[in-house]
Amino acid sequence: MILGITGGTGCGKTTLLESVRRRGGLTLDCDAIYHQLLSSDKEMLGAIRDAFPECFFDGCLQRRQLGARVFSDPQALALLNRITHAAVKREVARLLSPAPDFAAIDAIALLESGLAELCDVTVAVLAPREDRIQRLMLRDGITREYAESRINAQHPDFWFRERCGYTLENNGTCEEFSKKCEEFLNKIQNNGGKPHEHR
Repeated sequence: MILGITGGTGCGKTTLLESVRRRGGLTLDCDAIYHQLLSSDKEMLGAIRDAFPECFFDGCLQRRQLGARVFSDPQALALLNRITHAAVKREVARLLSPAPDFAAIDAIALLESGLAELCDVTVAVLAPREDRIQRLMLRDGITREYAESRINAQHPDFWFRERCGYTLENNGTCEEFSKKCEEFLNKIQNNGGKPHEHR
């Protein structure tokens, strides 16, 4: 079974991914895969350089500058996504061959990138906006304004709820959400991953 995990940045998707890893499942973090591809996929990096030359200095991509550029411009974000989604999907498909017994793909753009097509089950991890802002500021060392711009550039909660088979609300303590993740994994593994049961 392949589980697709999505939801906005700062919602707690990594906690669910860690629960899968503890069970021996293969875990694929598409954000980490993207960052690896920035150093290994010359074709993808060249396309980013062609589209956003102002975000390179001495031949090196300035990631924070690129983020500031695309998160304030929906058309620029769409262009970057077109470049990166195809490369990430190719790499994920490669990593899933041969097919594992249990795997999870963590991707903010799981649905619009085509990665959901590789999944048997999809779940959206959602959290209150203010919790997300505080997590991003702490985790990434960014300003509140930049954290808000990243969240504003992403889909609202209802968009994920309408498109995923399951929803997990991260609206308590870390311990409470970890327990919720374990209960969710028990459920989908016990029922063979049948979707469309929201919680």
